[in-house]
Amino acid sequence: MTLTSDFTGHQMTIHPTLVWDEDHVILVDTGMPGMAEQIRTEMEKAGVPFDKLTTVVLTHQDFDHIGGLPDIIQQSNNSIEVIAHEADKPYIEGEKLLMKMDRDRAEKMAPPKAKVDKTVADQEELPYCGGIRVIYTPGHTPGHISLYLENSKTLITGDAIVSENGRLIGPNPQFTPDMALALQSIKKFAAYDIQSVICYHGGLCTNNVNQQLRDLVK
Repeated sequence: MTLTSDFTGHQMTIHPTLVWDEDHVILVDTGMPGMAEQIRTEMEKAGVPFDKLTTVVLTHQDFDHIGGLPDIIQQSNNSIEVIAHEADKPYIEGEKLLMKMDRDRAEKMAPPKAKVDKTVADQEELPYCGGIRVIYTPGHTPGHISLYLENSKTLITGDAIVSENGRLIGPNPQFTPDMALALQSIKKFAAYDIQSVICYHGGLCTNNVNQQLRDLVK
């Protein structure tokens, strides 16, 4: 899905991902605060009622990925399972200040927080939608994860990689505290047969993505 928001005076376009089968509806990342209605609308367009949502997977702790979570939980008539990596859990739950948000900004913006129901580790398989493989990709944050959808051979990168006009351009150095680790992390993608890549910033890429991924880590 494609969502837009005015963030600190700038127009931001982001791409949370919706994955579903007969039994499960999974939202990967939740956008900014106030985006729940956009998410509801996009789900309806896809023929998936909002109240069918069962699970939220958070790729990491950043504000634009977890900001919409409290609203989504509050508005849902279901009990939604929230999944993230252990290393980012205390930030998502509000025990620690978000890594990229100073205290002055936090006091003005009231960072969102929500309980993480399940933590996942590298190579763990979530038994939803034909299998969702967790790939631990730290660097952008300590607990960053990417996801590989085995049925469709789709890689969901979170912010491990961003893209521009269908071209994969690697992690964004401005927002990646440990760039060396981030580049090491994306080498893991070479182990997978990938037909399409969904970047949170940049959207869907389908043009020779395996080669593009190899080129990023030469």
